[in-house]
Amino acid sequence: MTPEISPEILEKTEAEEMYEYEAGVAEPGRSTWGLAATRLGGGVVLAMRDDPSNYWNKALGFGFDEPVTLDLMERVVAFYRERDVPRATIQLAPSVIPEDWPFICEKLGIEGSHSIRKLAVDVDSALVAAARAELDEGLTVGPVDRSEAAEWAAVLPPAMGMPAQGTQEMAAASVGRPGWHTFAVREAGTVVAMATLRVAGEVGSLFAGCTMPAARGRGAQSALIAARVRAAKDAGCRTLVVETFDQPPGTHNSSYQNLVRAGFTLQYSRRNWDWANRS
Repeated sequence: MTPEISPEILEKTEAEEMYEYEAGVAEPGRSTWGLAATRLGGGVVLAMRDDPSNYWNKALGFGFDEPVTLDLMERVVAFYRERDVPRATIQLAPSVIPEDWPFICEKLGIEGSHSIRKLAVDVDSALVAAARAELDEGLTVGPVDRSEAAEWAAVLPPAMGMPAQGTQEMAAASVGRPGWHTFAVREAGTVVAMATLRVAGEVGSLFAGCTMPAARGRGAQSALIAARVRAAKDAGCRTLVVETFDQPPGTHNSSYQNLVRAGFTLQYSRRNWDWANRS
């Protein structure tokens, strides 16, 4: 069953998720890596000055409280310039892109990039698929508590192919946060895969699901999706949302295929827009 869920909910859920995730890092890490966040025009603008992964600088959630305009995007760009951020990604739902977007892009030096797929499923349908998830022998799935935060978070950088700085601290800070549910797949007591569920009212969002290379292809991600579906049901969620990279023709995105098998359906594709600081 495809839920009726608006782009506003999809975009703002992701925006708040990212805001909480990045804002959760305490000092001295925030100053060390130049972490900063603000709210503009109903969206959020997130900065990490020293971000070798080029992932954590992003602005999203715009176009619902007020329209996307040149003035709004100039304020977004100014936020990054003031913090010496070298590049950032602007993420806009297709429905909020204004007619003069090409002009705005030309004026501010914004260029189109790859696309993201936004997906959703109703929790009851996802529960049916969750019952079919199987883990290879020797693997177990379960929640993560604060005593395991460092070990659990250490999986994210190598599994995602990201540098550890900042990324690992963001993940560790999310363990035990109200509304956040963290899960791991373990082998002989060692964490080999990890994932997160964030609950906000009746909407749950799946986040940061990844598996160490040596443990891939053994059902870890399907098991982590199933565990989060059950947790979302217990938390009173009616809908689950998630985003993953696109799957252009001739390519294979394992994350996307795992989500489809779990009952998620494509809501829309969203193009990323890249800004580079050329000053």
